[in-house]
Amino acid sequence: MIEFLLNGKVIRSEASPGEVVLDVVRRDVGLKGTKEGCREGDCGACMVLLGTPGERGVEYYAINSCLLPVGTVAGKHVVSIEGLNGPGLTPVQQAIVDEGATQCGFCTPGFVIALTGFLLGDMPLDPDSGYTAVSGNMCRCTGYLSIRRVVKKLCAAFAGTGNSPAARLEAMISSGVVPAYFETVPRLLAGMSGETPVCGVAGPPGDALPRQELDAGSSPPPEMDDTGGQADPGNAILIAGGTDLIVQRPEEVSEARLVLLERREDLRGIRIEAKDCWIGAATPVEEITRSEMLQELFPGTDPHIELISSVAIRHRATVGGNLVNASPIGDMAILLLALNVDVILCAGEQRRSVPLKEFFTGYKQLNREPDELVEAVRFKRPSGGSLFNFEKVSRRKHLDIASVNSAMMITVEHDVVRDVHMSAGGVAPIPFYLASAAESLRGQTLSAESIRRAADEACSAIAPISDVRGSGEYKRVLLGRLVRAHFIELFPGRFGEELLS
Repeated sequence: MIEFLLNGKVIRSEASPGEVVLDVVRRDVGLKGTKEGCREGDCGACMVLLGTPGERGVEYYAINSCLLPVGTVAGKHVVSIEGLNGPGLTPVQQAIVDEGATQCGFCTPGFVIALTGFLLGDMPLDPDSGYTAVSGNMCRCTGYLSIRRVVKKLCAAFAGTGNSPAARLEAMISSGVVPAYFETVPRLLAGMSGETPVCGVAGPPGDALPRQELDAGSSPPPEMDDTGGQADPGNAILIAGGTDLIVQRPEEVSEARLVLLERREDLRGIRIEAKDCWIGAATPVEEITRSEMLQELFPGTDPHIELISSVAIRHRATVGGNLVNASPIGDMAILLLALNVDVILCAGEQRRSVPLKEFFTGYKQLNREPDELVEAVRFKRPSGGSLFNFEKVSRRKHLDIASVNSAMMITVEHDVVRDVHMSAGGVAPIPFYLASAAESLRGQTLSAESIRRAADEACSAIAPISDVRGSGEYKRVLLGRLVRAHFIELFPGRFGEELLS
């Protein structure tokens, strides 16, 4: 039995741990307010709040329930739209009514959940953060200006509320954003088992592949699949966020036993040791956005991370899962290539380091042994003069796959390029490290001519194919423009028309 709190009721579910919360809420419990839309985390109609107990109390985030295995919510609080209802409309619901933002109403529960999660979370209560919070919600009738008015109204109403989860929760209960039963949630969760008998937790630290969680006698070791999990013939899957895995292989995941990497604390977190920065493989991408350490190292990079999927996806998607997925247009892989990271692989007590630029060996192929698990990524702390930029071209700004994306980190001293790393996605079968373009710049005086030469070198090194996101020739031209854009963005006022010509 999987035990969790759904709204104000304890649920003991017999569902397979790989079944998604969307199906359990709608099919088994019969709460139909959580809508089934795309089943890919793209529309936000199925959003629920997920409350996880921690040192700061129960922290709530809006999550796509179509990508949330029920095995991962054991011992946690799931809130559907019904769990927010009271005798009258909540302030979020009332603002949506007042601003005429309901449209046909199908997507409205998801917007209510996303905005409630925004008010409960630790994002600044300003309009820009509010717009980011609903970047994973699609309105089928359009009407986004009304949603923007709702965000502004809520931010004005709750300005001055503290940023800690406890302060936010107290304020939201007193104002009626969430019902009073939320006060009892910590006590209810404390008496609840967080274990999932049919699941496992990868561990203890150092056990790269938890054989005890796999069918007895499985041999050879489980093979890494191409979507962030590990599978073996005994029907057991190691899973981190699962945001790609569940989309690509939903039936297999729903019927399998899961080994939950997200519960491995040694695989999570961001830390700095001496001259190195470490990011655990099971660290959600959203934690990178919130990391004060990384913000100090790379000031002004928040807009770059916001181009990666949506807040709801980033709360589940992990760094290691993104790399193992090996998508040629994976945004996180492109960002990390420009940081020149090493991938730390472990198998039991054995560890080895592989440069990320050597980790991708072919389409969906990795420099990784069958019994190795991605443990972390590591990179050198950038020097004080290092600059970083990320560019992405896609059909829409948020929650979209790139036609071409590119990243660059560069160090310039006395107008000479001391070091530079460049990457690009959508232009090769793998996330591509632009080695020759970077080499053409190192040691050179920074000028429009040297930049154009690097852009030409980048374009000659790639092999883009034509697909729904553009022709091969379009992508080649686009990459040249993005390489130039790095320098226009990082050196404002110095390079402009001469690079665009």
